Amino acid sequence: MVNIVGSYTTKYWHKNLIPVKTKMRLTKEQYALIVGTLLGDGTMRIGKNARNANLKIEQGLEQKEYTKYKYSILKDLVLTEPKMSLRYDTQGNRYAKSWWFRTVRHPLLTEIYNRFYTGNGYRTGRKIVPLNIIQDLSPQVLAVWIMDDGSFNGGIIDISTYSFAQDEILILE
Repeated sequence: MVNIVGSYTTKYWHKNLIPVKTKMRLTKEQYALIVGTLLGDGTMRIGKNARNANLKIEQGLEQKEYTKYKYSILKDLVLTEPKMSLRYDTQGNRYAKSWWFRTVRHPLLTEIYNRFYTGNGYRTGRKIVPLNIIQDLSPQVLAVWIMDDGSFNGGIIDISTYSFAQDEILILE
């Protein structure tokens, strides 16, 4: 599991970010939100020349308040407030697509990235369900996952798992 109270320093950090990143810690609430988001709509990446991962939160326009809720929990890890993502249609007209924000890159996030994006020691190129996900499942993780990818129909909560392979889905049962 990720080091919830630890932190790291690296010579590759921009000097203006060193004070921010050396103080960075993940609370249990932040960790649960990140795990629930990764089971749902969240994505992580390590850029081409980057050493560490960051998390991107992106939700539809109608989920602005939900995006702000996630930001309120993760704001210690984020340098800018949520923004509206704009796109262009085939005629060149600009339209609003979603609300999003991204965390800073940090070794604590890379530990989580390695659990969700590597399989058998290599990068998979896609999110996976970690074999030991059961240790992370909590009411908060499930709540975030349901808010990201769930629906409630006929008294039943249904969670979309289409982005995961069948053998990974079986881990969740």
